[in-house]
Amino acid sequence: MAGIEKTMTAEASGTDAVLEDHVDRLRSQWARELPDLDTEPMAILGRAKRLSNLVAPSIEKTFEDFGLDRGEFDVIATLRRSGPPFRLTPTEIYTTLMLSSGGLTHRLDRLVKAGLIRREKSESDGRSLLVALTPNGIALAEKAFCVDMANELEFLKDLNVRERETLANLLRKLVQSIEGRANGAD
Repeated sequence: MAGIEKTMTAEASGTDAVLEDHVDRLRSQWARELPDLDTEPMAILGRAKRLSNLVAPSIEKTFEDFGLDRGEFDVIATLRRSGPPFRLTPTEIYTTLMLSSGGLTHRLDRLVKAGLIRREKSESDGRSLLVALTPNGIALAEKAFCVDMANELEFLKDLNVRERETLANLLRKLVQSIEGRANGAD
């Protein structure tokens, strides 16, 4: 199975040679141990997981440099990208972030203490609260996001623009397919 990766032509890959990576080595081991098992999914999904694991420490360090953990950044980023007035209900936030309401409450408490968000009464429903970014929260979300994007772009520097676009389009297609099946669309 790993031979599939290695037989890719230089012309198709855009490079002079296809170098073996960690996933190739794992697939080779499995091919030796279970020769009839098709490990092709590892070529994509295994690499996606490995990629995520490799970049996570850098992303987390970026947010740590701004006094945030990844979850706290996710909350303020969600509020910032919602646009003015940078307010959402807790339900809108935890649905977007796929969190439990309890997990969100803990994050919100920490962000209130840090002065990055505030809880406001809803004008349309006096029984509910809205979560709003403070001016400090807006500024911090923007700064942290800009630094994060610069760092993440650095990881992609060995791919040209066309390769990045192709990869992004293929990943989008895969994600949409999987999401569609998970939501019962197929």
